[in-house]
Amino acid sequence: MHSSHRAAIVRVIAGYTAALVTGTTLLMTPAATVADGGISLLKALFTATSTLSVTGLVVLDTGQDFTLFGQIVIVCLVQAGGLGVLLLTALLALLLAGKAGLRLRQSVASETKSDAIGGVKPLVLRITALTVGTELVVASVLFCRFFFHYDEPVTVALWDAIFHAISAFNNAGFGLRQDNLVDYVADPFICGPIGLAVILGGLGYPVLIELVRRYRTPLKWGLTTRIIVVLTPVLLIGGTVFIAAIEWNNAATMGHLDVWGKVQAAAFQSTITRTAGFNSIDISQMHTVSWFGVDVLMFIGGGPAGRAGGVKITTMAVLAATTWTEVSGGRSVTLFGRRICRYVHRQATTVIVLALGWVLAATMVILLCDPRFGLSRVLFEVISVFGTVGLSTGITADLSAPSQIVLILTMALGRLGPVTVASGLALRERPIRYELPKERPLIG
Repeated sequence: MHSSHRAAIVRVIAGYTAALVTGTTLLMTPAATVADGGISLLKALFTATSTLSVTGLVVLDTGQDFTLFGQIVIVCLVQAGGLGVLLLTALLALLLAGKAGLRLRQSVASETKSDAIGGVKPLVLRITALTVGTELVVASVLFCRFFFHYDEPVTVALWDAIFHAISAFNNAGFGLRQDNLVDYVADPFICGPIGLAVILGGLGYPVLIELVRRYRTPLKWGLTTRIIVVLTPVLLIGGTVFIAAIEWNNAATMGHLDVWGKVQAAAFQSTITRTAGFNSIDISQMHTVSWFGVDVLMFIGGGPAGRAGGVKITTMAVLAATTWTEVSGGRSVTLFGRRICRYVHRQATTVIVLALGWVLAATMVILLCDPRFGLSRVLFEVISVFGTVGLSTGITADLSAPSQIVLILTMALGRLGPVTVASGLALRERPIRYELPKERPLIG
């Protein structure tokens, strides 16, 4: 890996660390929390990591335990975590484009719609404008609902709207209610805008820009956009059907709702499970099978170069296509009429294997430290933080200090890991000077 490329990745990690230290320090100040004397280092670090990684998992109640100043710090960290890491990811993509000649740079610029040739400034401006514009629209809708329908004071309604809009588009899942959005489970004017913001934030910047630019010419969409546009609805609908089927008659979650309310609750939770930590039903009361299905959705995540976590839809699509090619005896891996480069197969496999390895290791460590919670709850918690989702079965605050430290590391890794691993693998590509003799070991 070239020294300049290595330095860029180091800057991403260093910037994240600096923001984490700053956020932790601010949240430890007495002015940030209701409790006298501030909060402990571990709780502040956990909260700061959760905000910067746009996870949304909490050990304290955001609306009850933090003052207005603390809430402002949290929402600023969420914006920094969502927008900042997104910009750094895009800049790494530009760096990858710059590792080769003009032809490759032009190809990447065309594929990502990032104007890699023209410089970084247009890219930064477009991402910032898209972020702020979407958040303003969502906040306006939420403000009208909070103010006119729920009769909240104007200042309270305004802050509620801004906070939830930023949290939603950045896929963070932080809320100001003790039960998150459970009170609004049947309100489409609250769950609808928040769910839509979560979906848009999870699609990824390259996809959003291409959809805006070429919405009339889908045949000209790049492969990434095609994968995301096709598989996102599949996962959303599949998750909705799955959650509704399992939880339909569960009185503790959605059994008390009418038919439309059940469908809406299932659809909202399916949207949230792949990227953001809002919940309109009580996650701790869901069926164990539902937890396992949600685990799968959280692990997959959303689109690349966006706010979503997980291993990303494109990674799973490449792995699935590779598996199908092997099973069907094909000669090359193809997706939507395009042949996938061999090194992309290896990258997808590497990202998923490393992710599974970390999830399994973290789960075993927490089970050793807190065996009383059982495998289902601990695995749910670990995948939730690795996918920067933030849903919880209610055990986070009760975990021991070593377990919470493991979750902190998993959150940071879940946010930065896929970016740095994928970039590092791409930057390590180098000409082969020699090859060893081939031999085929027995498989299966």
